[in-house]
Amino acid sequence: MTTLEILKQAKAATADLALLSEQDKNVALLAMADALEADSDAILAANAQDIETVKDSVSPVMIDRLRLTKERIQAMAEGIRDVVRLPDPVGSVIDSFTRPNGITVTKTRVPMGVVAIIYESRPNVTSDAAALALKSGNVCVLRGGKEAYRSSFAIVKALRNGLVAEGLPITLINMLEDTTRAGANELMTAADYVDLLIPRGGAGLIRACVENAKVPCIQTGTGICHVYVDGEADLDMALNIIENAKTSRPSVCNAEEVCLVSCSVAKEFLPRLKQRLVEDRIAKALPPVELRLDAEAIGIIDGTPACDADFDTEFLNYILAVKVVADVKEAVAHIAAHSTHHSDAIITENERNAAYFTSAVDSAAVYVNASTRFTDGGEFGLGCEIGISTQKLHARGPMGLEELTTYKYVVRGNGQIR
Repeated sequence: MTTLEILKQAKAATADLALLSEQDKNVALLAMADALEADSDAILAANAQDIETVKDSVSPVMIDRLRLTKERIQAMAEGIRDVVRLPDPVGSVIDSFTRPNGITVTKTRVPMGVVAIIYESRPNVTSDAAALALKSGNVCVLRGGKEAYRSSFAIVKALRNGLVAEGLPITLINMLEDTTRAGANELMTAADYVDLLIPRGGAGLIRACVENAKVPCIQTGTGICHVYVDGEADLDMALNIIENAKTSRPSVCNAEEVCLVSCSVAKEFLPRLKQRLVEDRIAKALPPVELRLDAEAIGIIDGTPACDADFDTEFLNYILAVKVVADVKEAVAHIAAHSTHHSDAIITENERNAAYFTSAVDSAAVYVNASTRFTDGGEFGLGCEIGISTQKLHARGPMGLEELTTYKYVVRGNGQIR
């Protein structure tokens, strides 16, 4: 089908979805989760084909981003079941009041309508987006990357099997067949059919959406995440947090990309950082982290000299830019100049410095003594997520069910005229 044909059927399906109760949607979601597990062999076979196609052209961490396993499919199914356990936002009353003339005004949550998601090489986004869209009363249109097309298509097929099992139309979940730039641009400009566009991917994709979209668009994803090690930090805690933030899954947007270190602890901390991220990982046969060091840091430990661009790069790899700063104020100033407003952390035992950092850093998630890897819908108790918004209007941070709704005013009277 053409993109236009898919968008037309998605728009038409919003009427079907609007009639479903919370119970209807929950039953459908449970069937989708079961179907996902039942079709895991077919999904894994499709994923193996995707990996075989790109294995010689992308990095190992990007292969990990693309790879599915039985355990990851199980986690995707559990993510859908988590959404079932969350309250349905549709129809909830945000506010209600009666005016002096007797009319009653009720502000009520309603679905967006058609939500389109453009994403790249993470096929698990397919099930997360479909589940959140359905529970929040939205029809989804998915446009995955060409490198993960077979995987995403197999996932959609399984999810649609769940819909069919409950007698629901498959057009509640839609996937574009066109993975070209022209196809993406058609989606971005489909003002008559798309009510909200969410791009999930690298800076290039998000920039293209922001520059070209004629439909409402939420910026998500790009994460130049900082961890600042304060002069009053617990250095053992700092090492544990930084290793987790950088190495647990470096290909995701909430992974640490920049480490800022107070000059008062740099001579003690940086050798320990190198030991933990380089020597210790080599000894354990794990990928070492390449440290890209500013002029002051490279005077303390060996590493790769950093260039200016390193502090503005989302590496998505085992690379960490390191800079020595005077204090928390210089750390905040650096973050303000280089941040993508995603997730930033301070490691400190000084409550005044922590309060300054959390007040002054303008990011969607700001941490004190915790890893940036917690910026995630599941970790925040939102079930799964449809993206992490780095903007300020309508939604910010991990986007769950409420962020996929808008509101309308329902006004009741008994004959009042103005």
